[in-house]
Amino acid sequence: MDSERMNSELMYQATMSIARRMLERGLMSREEYREIDTIFLEKYHPIFGTLFADNR
Repeated sequence: MDSERMNSELMYQATMSIARRMLERGLMSREEYREIDTIFLEKYHPIFGTLFADNR
């Protein structure tokens, strides 16, 4: 994996980690989480990210 792909993967994981915490704390709905996930999947195109999408 080249550094650009790795950076994209890390950015997706970091972003979704924050979103998961917000979901767990009731700061966003499951639907909002799904929308954010969709947006960032399109933006970052993670290779491994979809393997960890436990709240989709």
